[in-house]
Amino acid sequence: MKRVFGVKKDKEPPPSIQDSSDRINKRGETVDEKIKKLDAELARYKEQIKNTRPGPAQEAVKSRAMRVLKQKRMYEGQRDMLYNQTFNLDQVAFASEGIKDAQQTVSALKSANKELKGMMKTVKIQDIDNLQDEMMDLMDVSSEIQETLGRSYSVPDDIDEEDLMGELDALEADMAMETESDGVPSYLQPDKEPDLESELNLPSAPTGHAAPAGRGNNQAEDELGLPAVPRASLRG
Repeated sequence: MKRVFGVKKDKEPPPSIQDSSDRINKRGETVDEKIKKLDAELARYKEQIKNTRPGPAQEAVKSRAMRVLKQKRMYEGQRDMLYNQTFNLDQVAFASEGIKDAQQTVSALKSANKELKGMMKTVKIQDIDNLQDEMMDLMDVSSEIQETLGRSYSVPDDIDEEDLMGELDALEADMAMETESDGVPSYLQPDKEPDLESELNLPSAPTGHAAPAGRGNNQAEDELGLPAVPRASLRG
């Protein structure tokens, strides 16, 4: 059957926008090279026209220059057409890339939307409100506890400004009396240390050397100050 009907050939994929743009750019570069060659040829003909006297020779050079100029204009038209095609392809490629980016953005948004819906099922607004109310109650209780612990004990609270001024006047009067009596207030005078000897009433230390007490028996002493031992008499 394959020999009769042949084998179906696989279709080649259509060229992409980038491939088409690259091929057109190569053609444009080729046309630019041809235009440069024609420009160089026109410059040479221009020099020949300047150096040639008017006549048949100059007219022949002008005729060749005119033909080259027509070719140049034709190539310039082709180049402009290729540039326009490249511009159109670039616009299409830009639009295509924009659509692809939009598709990816939409896909990401759908995925995020699905994930958010799943997360919202586990979070309830009523639970959050109840949690906030409980936190506020706990903070109020904590403030009351701190205020209770910070109270002062046995401190009168009924002291007004009149009592304060009276206390200050009395203190000033006491300070004035102490200053008039001693010249210096008592709280500014240095502390005096008590005389310990007068308080203990100790006797004074004796002065001079005491005489040694006499001994009852005058006994001889040896060179060390010890009593001498009497020697026995030697008999012959």
